[in-house]
Amino acid sequence: MIRLIKRYGSRKLYDTEESRYVSLDELAGWIRAGQQIRVIDNKSSDDVTAQTLTQIISEEGRKGTALLPNELLHELIRIGEEAVSSGVEHLQLRMDRLVQASIDRIGPVRRAREEMGRLRERLEELEASLAAIDVGRRSEDEPAEDREDAPSP
Repeated sequence: MIRLIKRYGSRKLYDTEESRYVSLDELAGWIRAGQQIRVIDNKSSDDVTAQTLTQIISEEGRKGTALLPNELLHELIRIGEEAVSSGVEHLQLRMDRLVQASIDRIGPVRRAREEMGRLRERLEELEASLAAIDVGRRSEDEPAEDREDAPSP
């Protein structure tokens, strides 16, 4: 189970399980004993676990009790930079895909709307032609004497 620690603006760390303030040394001891922790900023609710763990490592280094060899620390820094770089590249790639997918969806929709407009125009032309044919047919079906243009007897 992960132990929840709240960090206050004064950088005080509050253990919610024991309802008391704790030190970085206590956190380090719990972690060495196998306890996992999660540290959240009390005001913003941001997860600040990584910063707190880094602070623990830094404090131990200042005391001269660092258990991490220099080579591992170098590698951690390299991995951290690579993680940020690859994260940005991954985000850029995903955004490019999203934009391309949106364009791919918009293109056919635009073409379909243009085609619908052309079909509407053609339908109106056909309806006008049918109306003209219908008027012509009616005038042919009327008897000659009923037509306005018929000669008077």
